[in-house]
Amino acid sequence: MTYQTSSRRPSHRFSARANGRSARVAAEPRNVFASTQARISFAGFVFAAITLFFVSAQAREFGDSFADLAERLSPAVVNVATTQRIETSTQSDDGPRTRPSSPFEDLFRDFFDNPEGRPSHRGQPQARPVQSLGSGFIIHPSGIVVTNNHVIADADEVRITLANGRTLDAKIIGRDPRTDLAVLKVESDEPLPFVKWGNSGISRVGDWIMAIGNPFGLGGTVTAGIISARGRNINQQGYVDFLQTDASINRGNSGGPMFNMDGDVIGINTAIFSPTGGSVGIGFAIPSNLAKHTVDQLVEFGRTKRGWLGVRIQAVTDEIAEGLGLEKASGALVAEVTSGGPAEASGLQVGDVILTFDSREVVEMRHLPRIVAETKIGARVEVIVWRNEKRKRLFVEIAELEEPLQRASTTPTERVDQPVEILGMTIAPLTAELRERLSLGDETQGVAIIDVSGTGPAARRGIQPGDIIIEVGQEEVSTVAEVQSQIGALRQKGRASALFLIERNGDVRFVTIRFGDG
Repeated sequence: MTYQTSSRRPSHRFSARANGRSARVAAEPRNVFASTQARISFAGFVFAAITLFFVSAQAREFGDSFADLAERLSPAVVNVATTQRIETSTQSDDGPRTRPSSPFEDLFRDFFDNPEGRPSHRGQPQARPVQSLGSGFIIHPSGIVVTNNHVIADADEVRITLANGRTLDAKIIGRDPRTDLAVLKVESDEPLPFVKWGNSGISRVGDWIMAIGNPFGLGGTVTAGIISARGRNINQQGYVDFLQTDASINRGNSGGPMFNMDGDVIGINTAIFSPTGGSVGIGFAIPSNLAKHTVDQLVEFGRTKRGWLGVRIQAVTDEIAEGLGLEKASGALVAEVTSGGPAEASGLQVGDVILTFDSREVVEMRHLPRIVAETKIGARVEVIVWRNEKRKRLFVEIAELEEPLQRASTTPTERVDQPVEILGMTIAPLTAELRERLSLGDETQGVAIIDVSGTGPAARRGIQPGDIIIEVGQEEVSTVAEVQSQIGALRQKGRASALFLIERNGDVRFVTIRFGDG
């Protein structure tokens, strides 16, 4: 890519000034005019030299093309091919197929169905290979290869092809579905070309990047663009804040590296946003700082070791922040504390807002899972929470995430009060009859919502019949009277809304309901 500067010639400006001055000093001695002309010529030379310096510096910084970088890095980028054997009894023949998402399905259909005119086995169960293609890159000369987990998921065979056409069998030594990363190992008689990790944390929006991969199975393909955005959330379980790029990323690029202009890997191309299936200039890459941490664990342990806090959290909205007396909507709101987990042992409570964790600010709820996951197992860290309208410091010892969170159980209590309509909803005690009708176990505590007015405050916040109120204003409730009492107390404090902890189908979340005519 060529960069040019456009500026007027300095001599024009100086000549004009010289002409003007010569008209005024025509009567001066000749040597004065000559001296002035010399000074002007010298100034023009200096200006031209400065301009040339900056143009040369700019050329050195950006280069005339990406060719040198591509030539140096391409040998370490590999094509990843996988085969999965699937038992099928369809009416088609038994030749290998590409996955339906591949554009080569139709192109190679006839060849795969019957490459040598061999007899078919229609109607008989067959173990038919299903193939897929992706990308990867070598990070160590011994043959350590990084790719996406979805590229090799459920594969029976994995092979990589180097840039020189050499093909090697690969062994999966570890994979992590949560970050969509996988590590392969290939054996080679000689050291393999490799690339090194870069620091994605210092990359800025607008920085040039280059991607190399295997789009649509075409082999080593180089594309370039810029970092379009940082910290993108595309709902991948909260562990990854993606880099966004406008470089062409297509099917088959998955697992390929994103390089900065120093030739370091700052991202792993993973996903695209596209209504057509092809690149529309919105691609996403896993940042190298996260990837390196995960890859190191996969290499060392064959799996990841993540920190576990033992809470279920939700975002702090503006309305929730107002209900809790927070100045701004930030942090992670604790919706549930797992029984026997590290959070419970530390004194964390439902309704706490985690503001900082191990001296790192929790700007948004989605940041906390990643921060906790990256914390060393067994570490004792400081947690600052917002509770009862003031900050509170706690200390928690991080455990290892192993099994899915289990819902905490509590002791059931029978209710004897009557249904009441409030805030556009009708609430009732959890009697044995109502538990049976709502299919609720004895472990469920709270007050049932049995009806919701279509125009009331509760309906506007998405409350539905069958929801269970667990807390009001961060106070547990087990009777209709307690719900009324809490709402009345909040009104007396001048609050414009009440913060409800609601359970629906086993999930819990906080909802703010504004006081209206209800």
